[in-house]
Amino acid sequence: GEICRYLSNQPPDPRDRGHTLVKMSGAGLRADVWQQFRDRFGVGRIIETWGGTEMNCSTMNLDGPIGSCGRVPSRERSNLRLIRYDQDTGKHPRDAAGRCIEVGPNEPGEAIGCIADPAGTAGATFDGYRAADDTGRKILHDVFTPGDRWFRSGDLLRMDADGYCWFVDRVGDTFRWKSENVSTEEVANALAAFPGVRMINVCGVSVPGTEGRAGLAALELDDAAAFDPAAFYRYAAERLPGYAVPLFLRLTPSTDLTASFKLRKTELRREGYDPALVREPLFVLDETAGRYLPLQPDTAAATLARLGIPPFGGD
Repeated sequence: GEICRYLSNQPPDPRDRGHTLVKMSGAGLRADVWQQFRDRFGVGRIIETWGGTEMNCSTMNLDGPIGSCGRVPSRERSNLRLIRYDQDTGKHPRDAAGRCIEVGPNEPGEAIGCIADPAGTAGATFDGYRAADDTGRKILHDVFTPGDRWFRSGDLLRMDADGYCWFVDRVGDTFRWKSENVSTEEVANALAAFPGVRMINVCGVSVPGTEGRAGLAALELDDAAAFDPAAFYRYAAERLPGYAVPLFLRLTPSTDLTASFKLRKTELRREGYDPALVREPLFVLDETAGRYLPLQPDTAAATLARLGIPPFGGD
């Protein structure tokens, strides 16, 4: 998906449709890029999937709406289930009988896959990892019945009434702010089409003395010098609830990606909104002024104090 985003961000070229590609399949393609990529490059069919090398469950969107990562057409023939996950505790709530709770239609939940037992009952195998501790952390026990075992995907999905699945976020990437759950993926999707944005990476950062984490968005822009903090705030406020609008912004010349083109967030969380650590343009939201204000080393303390935000305390 990120490869498609990279290609879509390149300047238009007369050779855009000079290829023989008619179908493509993969994972991680956001809905906005999907439409843009298909229209620009003329790829007739795009098949989005969800899964992983070691996972024992997966989905595939063969005929569904743009943005869906697959469908579960028959519950009885699938080992995939979505269960409630508590972002605050990092645990799965259980009912009075001690069993995990499945989510309802369009309610985010962690995707899990039933592990087949030695007798070969319904489910799929999970071979595990080299380290036994790593394997153990990926298995849930007694989920719906005594003795059952389920593989934890670490992904939050939602499923609509027709069985189509939609990726929400990675467990741990969703954060809580102002008593509300904020999905980094949904924030990024909402802001990705702002003019000039090439890539966007969203995470939650600690703010001393407050509960949860505040949103920080790292923006890779076509032209950082032309960035309009007021216009960006208006754009975000029109598309996101107030609690999900990022409190902090940083303008980065390049986005930190893994070898498989996944976004890295560790450094963003570690550096937070500390001007002494962040060597890139940094901004903080002033809702009263209706814009983002620059956080420069010599004036950052005064700006944060005026907004009632304590200095960054580390992450």
